[in-house]
Order: sequence, then structure tokens, then C-alpha cells
Amino acid sequence: MKKLLIVALMAVAATNVFAGDSEPLKAILKASTYAEASQLVNSTLGQLASDAEKAKAYNKLVELAMAKYDKEAATIQQNEVAKQLQGDKAKELPVDVKGMYEAVYQAVTAAVECDKYDQMPNEKGKVKPRFAEANAQKVWNARIQLVNAGNDASTESNGKDVLKYWGTLLDSETAPLFAAQDRTQESEFIYQIADYTARWAYQEKDLERAKRYCDIAMKDPDAKKAKEAQTLKFVFMKESLTSREDSVAFVNEVKEQYAADPSNDEMFDMIFNMYGSLGQQDVQKKFVDDKLAKDPNNYIALADKGLIAMNENNADDAIVYLKKALAVKDDDALIHTYLGTCYTAKAGSMETQQQAIPFYDEAIKSFDKAKQLDPQKQRANWGYNRYQAYYGRYGANDPKTKDAEYDK
Repeated sequence: MKKLLIVALMAVAATNVFAGDSEPLKAILKASTYAEASQLVNSTLGQLASDAEKAKAYNKLVELAMAKYDKEAATIQQNEVAKQLQGDKAKELPVDVKGMYEAVYQAVTAAVECDKYDQMPNEKGKVKPRFAEANAQKVWNARIQLVNAGNDASTESNGKDVLKYWGTLLDSETAPLFAAQDRTQESEFIYQIADYTARWAYQEKDLERAKRYCDIAMKDPDAKKAKEAQTLKFVFMKESLTSREDSVAFVNEVKEQYAADPSNDEMFDMIFNMYGSLGQQDVQKKFVDDKLAKDPNNYIALADKGLIAMNENNADDAIVYLKKALAVKDDDALIHTYLGTCYTAKAGSMETQQQAIPFYDEAIKSFDKAKQLDPQKQRANWGYNRYQAYYGRYGANDPKTKDAEYDK
């Protein structure tokens, strides 16, 4: 009896060890196209018997996607060989480029998902991945095509596909599946792509992804580009503020970063503007004054000091600081427009036309410079203010005023 019991137990164990695939998995493995297999995986994933089966199902998707990629890649290679051997006489075979891009996207996303289940412990509590090594290498080599896919989408101004392809490229950077892969080649372009993709994400109103891709761009070995990415991230963060509490927390975060890099004028100006939006004018003034005490010729701080005076209707002080700013950097149409506005205000406060003329003349100089720097008014809307200055100086019927009216 004891012998029979042992035999029976062995039979049960054998049944468990050699149990076949579940019916849902069998259906997935029989699929001949990616579309069919993907539909089955999505509809029956919860019915698969184990993490091992789920890994096997996703690996089937990897195989089908890579089969499409390999077919198109082989055709490209065949065309290149033909060109080398036959030159212009070579007959080029058709290549489904968009289909190849889609296959790479499918392979990368399926491989990452496969690995998630492949790394789960088995019934004995041990992790024994079956697909990781093979998938990591073959999918990584194909993954480079996502660069071209995103570039084509960008050329076509297709933001959705830019995020699909470049976003997948960037998101898979940190996937455990690819941890051991050589990134030497990617180091030449990955940070630039991250910067571009962050901007596309912003255009597509996906602020979370925009900030995430800025984080990658901020790792650029080029310090200047890394700083630009950091500033860009703060711009995106500012866009996502929804409450005063958010704004205060944001200012504190930018201040912390600014303290580590006081040379970042973009962050300085951002903090200045946030103080204004929070109604903290006294703090704003002190912030600018402290900057000027350390750096008297700082262009941004001088311009901001002028703006503070303008907001206080103090045209005299505004003129002083805006002129100092332009003495440092003379190519900003917006500051020239502000200066012209201040001169026009001074002219309007004079008791006689004769007293006003010198101020109108200075205003016209400033507005003419703004027009020269920004004829399309992309940065500064100088048109109507310039017309006012000419009107005040020469009257309504003068040809110069008529010409200015045309530009307003």
C-alpha cells in the first residue's frame, strides 16, 4: 500500500511539472500575425495560468513583431547590396518603412512587458528568466530605428507619433531588460532627442511626459544644454500650477536650484515673475536689489528693476534702469518698446508741446529700434505705441505719422 501511495504522489507531481499550456495561451501561440496575437493577449491575459504563461504570450508578440522588422530590414540590406553591385541599374525592392517602424515599436513594448513577467519568481520562489537574454540583444539592435521613426514623424509635424516613437525610445532607456546594453552610440543623440521630445510633449499638452524627458536632457554632458533643459522643465512646471500652494512650492524649488547656480538668469527671471504673480512685490524688489548688489551690470536684473518702476508709474526710474539694461544688451525689442512707452508717458506729462518734443523724439528712437529688431512683432507689440509717439510729436496729418499708423 505504501508503495502504491508513493507511485500515486509521483504521478501527481509529474502532472504538475509537465502540465501543458493553458487553452488561452495555446490560441495565442497559434496566431500567425501580430494583430491577431495582440488581440488575444489583450482579451485573455487574465485567463493565463501564471506569470510564466504571460511572459510566453508577450514573447510571442516579440517574435511576430521582429519577424516583420527582420523582413523589411533584410530588404533594405538587399537593396543596398544591389546598389553597390549594379549602381543606378539596380532594381530597388519595395520596403514598408512605416510598417517596420511600427514593428520596432511593438517589439520594444512587448519585450519590456515580457520581461516584467519573466522576472517573476516561479512556484519555488526562484527567478529563472527564459526570454530576457535573447530579447534584450535582438530588440535593442532594432530599437535604433525608433530614432528614424520619430524623426520622420517630426518632419510630418505628427506630434502623436513623435511621442509614440521617441517617447518609447526614451522610456525604454531605463527598462531593466536593457540595463546591460552598450549605450555608447546612443550617447551621441539621446539627450538631444529628449529635449526635442519634451517640447513635442508640451505641444501635445502632456506636461508630465514633458517634464520627464527634460530630466533626461538635463543629464547632457554639455553643461549649457543641461542648463537649458533645466530651465525648460521649470517653464513646463510653471504651466502646470493650479493653486497658490503649488506656486509657492514651485518658487521654493526654483530658488533651491537657483542657489546652486546663481548664473542662471532664466531662473532668476522666473523667480522674479513668480513673486509678482503671488503679489509679493516687496520680496520681488529685494530679490532684484540683492542681485544688482552682487552683479550691477546684470541685464535681466536691470530690466526687471525698470519693469518694477514702470508698474509703479515711475517713468523716471524706469528710464534709468531700462537704459542701463540696453547698454549691456541692445538687441531686445521688448525692452526698447518698454523704454519708448516710458518716454511717451514723460512727454504726456509735460505742460507744453515744446517741453514734450525731446521725450517724443527719444520714444520714437526706441520704437524705431524695436521695429528694426522685431518687424513682425513676434516679441514686442510696438505698433500702436509707436504710432502714438509719432502722433504726439508730429500731429495726425504728418506723413511720418501716417506711415506709423500703417504699422500699428
